[in-house]
Amino acid sequence: MATVSPGRAVFDLDSVTLHALTWGERGAPLALCLHGYPDTAWTWRYLGPVLADRGYYVVAPFTRGYAPSSLPADGNLSVGSRVADAIDIAARVDAPEAVIIGHDWGAFSANAAAAMPDSPFRSMVGMAVPPLTAVTFTRENFLRQVSRAAAQSVNSWYILANQLPALPERFFTPQTALLWRRWSPGYDAAEDLAHLAESAPTAQHRSAIIGYYRQLVRPRSQSTRDRELDKLLTAPPLRPILQLYGTTDGCLRPEFFHGLERRLPAGSRVVGIENAGHFLHLEKPDAVHEAIIAHLESEAPVTEDGS
Repeated sequence: MATVSPGRAVFDLDSVTLHALTWGERGAPLALCLHGYPDTAWTWRYLGPVLADRGYYVVAPFTRGYAPSSLPADGNLSVGSRVADAIDIAARVDAPEAVIIGHDWGAFSANAAAAMPDSPFRSMVGMAVPPLTAVTFTRENFLRQVSRAAAQSVNSWYILANQLPALPERFFTPQTALLWRRWSPGYDAAEDLAHLAESAPTAQHRSAIIGYYRQLVRPRSQSTRDRELDKLLTAPPLRPILQLYGTTDGCLRPEFFHGLERRLPAGSRVVGIENAGHFLHLEKPDAVHEAIIAHLESEAPVTEDGS
């Protein structure tokens, strides 16, 4: 699939400098695209030009700790800090309106934005990870939920592995290559792994990337604002959100998305992308683009002149 070379932007935030890939013209509505693990801003190389053609200014940052973005000066890698980064980028772009699209860890931020009463984003899209409150245990089908959680524990070994000291950094390259193979079977991730290597050039960068998992268990945030935003991780979404998942995802089992729309705000949609794994937007870009554009334009159409 042909891609369009992106522009570049730099955002100097409170404790971190974020570099971003961009498509489209500044001044148009903002589409903030947030990548996950083990991935980079280049994951948006197909969606970025498509949204730009629909009248958006697309900003895809390398999230904190991923080069060329800086390591956070305060060492904070919490979900709250990354939600704060998203809000601050939106404020600095100062677009007429903004939408947020996130995959994997980026989906945590998009889902958190849907839980904000005063969110700066008018529309949200999450891919591969649903809101945590939507997959909590209920009395309905309790045994099936227990069975599902037990099966998922086999897939989630990497979360525990990333809690270990030193070893995840040492085996970062083979482990992340293994995850791409298992999470998106049959997909050739050579280009994406090359981008990942560029974003993890030092042990410090690799520690920061792995630190997303370590600080999920042992938060280090000293910021009152970030701690408040951290609470959105377990807050129910207040606004409609599009949830996309791959039907052959080897990371989070697709069963977690079944019936999800019943536990989301009215107007939300849950769409399974057939024959796609965890990196569905790279494996089946046309189907993903169609679903995202339909969602964004059903809420507030954007014309070519950005009006």
